[in-house]
Amino acid sequence: MDLQPSPPPRDLHWIFQGPNGLRAGWSLVLYASILVVLYLAAAFLFGAWLGPAPSGRLPPLRGLLGESLLFLIALFATLVMSRIERRPLLAYGFRDRALAIRLVSGLLWGFAAISVLIVALSKLGYLALDRTSLSSAAALKDAALWAVMFLLTGFTEEAAFRGYPQFTLTRGLGFWCGALLVAAVFGFTHGYNPGESPIGLVSVVAISLIFCLSLWYTGSLWWAVGFHASWDWGQSFFYGTADSGMVAQGHLLTSHPLGPILWSGGSTGPEGSVLILPLLLIITAGMFLWWGRRVRSPFVGAAWRPLTPSSHPLSDPSCSSL
Repeated sequence: MDLQPSPPPRDLHWIFQGPNGLRAGWSLVLYASILVVLYLAAAFLFGAWLGPAPSGRLPPLRGLLGESLLFLIALFATLVMSRIERRPLLAYGFRDRALAIRLVSGLLWGFAAISVLIVALSKLGYLALDRTSLSSAAALKDAALWAVMFLLTGFTEEAAFRGYPQFTLTRGLGFWCGALLVAAVFGFTHGYNPGESPIGLVSVVAISLIFCLSLWYTGSLWWAVGFHASWDWGQSFFYGTADSGMVAQGHLLTSHPLGPILWSGGSTGPEGSVLILPLLLIITAGMFLWWGRRVRSPFVGAAWRPLTPSSHPLSDPSCSSL
């Protein structure tokens, strides 16, 4: 009787490796692990900079130091993954030939949007605005410190949520499946902010999707960085409102919410007001009218299905010509 040789045992490397390298799920686990380990280490060594201010009001220098730490953590985690995947560091949403235009445009959109919301709240009697006693020199110094701090916030949060994770989820699940998951995680992390509210969390999730929409249209995160930075700067420094429950120390104007929390936002700030929801719809419509009819998304082939890294638009600098 002829004996057939038994087949060799199946190599289990396929669990971790796909046709395009480390599978998306494991890549995200590794990326998240690096972020968590570095954050815990930073919290142990520099907890005074990362925790909430004892007075309840965040000084600009403390905020700047804390955000610088978070920026370095996000940068290092992305750098490690870029080396593993053999991609340029800027490939995850920051390669754009029109980056200056995107950034400035986002800055203008963000400040205009928060100004519309603040004016609406004020005119409807849900917010009182007054001048502070800051001198001109102090106001200029605080304005600059908060501007740098919130620009770092824009870079950090866009890179940490809609940079490498969105890139990886797009190749694993598809762009919009990834965007929904990123928005849910983004909202979950903001749930730990003191003073956050249900409406505030809904608006955080919606804003995350708006930032993903800008990535969908432009192929980069520069517009989102600018919008994110100026929106937060407008709330915290210029108008002096709470930002997801955080109150800045040193602001140009001072504000007080009035009336029902559902309309005023209460301790959450303008992001906790139900009035933010129609504003976000208007912003989305404006993005569609500005970009939707003029450009073809670099992600159009991966809206709801995975896209292989070899053809991923974030790795192709030509997508920035949109």
